[in-house]
Amino acid sequence: MGLLRLAAIGGIGYAVWKAISGSGGKLQHAGFAPGESDGANFAKVRTAGPEGMRSNPPEWDKTDQAMDESFPASDPPATY
Repeated sequence: MGLLRLAAIGGIGYAVWKAISGSGGKLQHAGFAPGESDGANFAKVRTAGPEGMRSNPPEWDKTDQAMDESFPASDPPATY
Protein backbone atom coordinates (compact mmCIF):
# COMPACT_ATOMS: atom_id res chain seq x y z
CA MET A 1 0.00 0.00 0.00
CA GLY A 2 2.88 2.34 0.73
CA LEU A 3 4.29 1.85 -2.78
CA LEU A 4 0.97 2.83 -4.39
CA ARG A 5 0.75 5.92 -2.20
CA LEU A 6 4.31 6.89 -3.14
CA ALA A 7 3.56 6.41 -6.86
CA ALA A 8 0.40 8.53 -6.57
CA ILE A 9 2.25 11.33 -4.78
CA GLY A 10 5.00 11.18 -7.40
CA GLY A 11 2.47 11.38 -10.24
CA ILE A 12 0.70 14.34 -8.67
CA GLY A 13 4.01 16.09 -8.10
CA TYR A 14 5.02 15.52 -11.72
CA ALA A 15 1.69 16.87 -12.99
CA VAL A 16 2.00 19.98 -10.83
CA TRP A 17 5.59 20.54 -11.97
CA LYS A 18 4.61 20.25 -15.65
CA ALA A 19 1.70 22.66 -15.10
CA ILE A 20 3.83 25.38 -13.49
CA SER A 21 7.00 24.92 -15.57
CA GLY A 22 5.46 26.82 -18.47
CA SER A 23 7.01 24.68 -21.19
CA GLY A 24 3.66 23.29 -22.30
CA GLY A 25 5.22 19.86 -22.73
CA LYS A 26 7.42 20.92 -25.67
CA LEU A 27 11.13 20.22 -25.68
CA GLN A 28 13.35 23.24 -26.17
CA HIS A 29 16.67 22.41 -27.78
CA ALA A 30 19.71 23.88 -26.08
CA GLY A 31 21.12 25.77 -29.07
CA PHE A 32 17.88 27.42 -30.19
CA ALA A 33 16.48 30.78 -29.19
CA PRO A 34 13.12 30.59 -27.39
CA GLY A 35 10.47 29.62 -29.94
CA GLU A 36 13.05 28.91 -32.65
CA SER A 37 12.44 25.16 -32.95
CA ASP A 38 8.64 25.43 -33.14
CA GLY A 39 6.71 25.09 -36.37
CA ALA A 40 7.74 23.28 -39.52
CA ASN A 41 11.44 23.13 -38.68
CA PHE A 42 11.89 19.52 -39.83
CA ALA A 43 15.70 19.43 -39.85
CA LYS A 44 16.05 21.22 -36.49
CA VAL A 45 18.53 23.73 -37.90
CA ARG A 46 18.50 27.08 -36.18
CA THR A 47 18.58 30.45 -37.91
CA ALA A 48 22.11 31.72 -38.52
CA GLY A 49 23.35 34.62 -36.47
CA PRO A 50 23.27 35.63 -32.83
CA GLU A 51 19.49 36.24 -32.92
CA GLY A 52 18.97 32.49 -33.40
CA MET A 53 21.04 31.57 -30.33
CA ARG A 54 19.81 31.08 -26.81
CA SER A 55 22.71 33.07 -25.32
CA ASN A 56 24.22 36.22 -26.77
CA PRO A 57 27.90 35.92 -27.74
CA PRO A 58 30.15 38.66 -26.32
CA GLU A 59 31.53 39.50 -29.78
CA TRP A 60 30.18 38.77 -33.26
CA ASP A 61 31.93 39.81 -36.49
CA LYS A 62 31.66 39.04 -40.22
CA THR A 63 33.82 35.91 -39.92
CA ASP A 64 31.62 34.51 -37.16
CA GLN A 65 28.55 35.22 -39.29
CA ALA A 66 30.04 33.50 -42.36
CA MET A 67 31.04 30.43 -40.35
CA ASP A 68 27.62 30.24 -38.71
CA GLU A 69 25.84 30.50 -42.06
CA SER A 70 27.94 27.69 -43.57
CA PHE A 71 27.28 25.18 -40.78
CA PRO A 72 26.58 22.17 -41.13
CA ALA A 73 28.01 22.23 -44.65
CA SER A 74 31.40 20.63 -45.14
CA ASP A 75 32.79 23.51 -47.18
CA PRO A 76 34.22 26.55 -45.40
CA PRO A 77 32.91 30.01 -46.27
CA ALA A 78 34.57 31.77 -49.21
CA THR A 79 35.56 34.80 -47.14
CA TYR A 80 38.90 33.36 -45.96
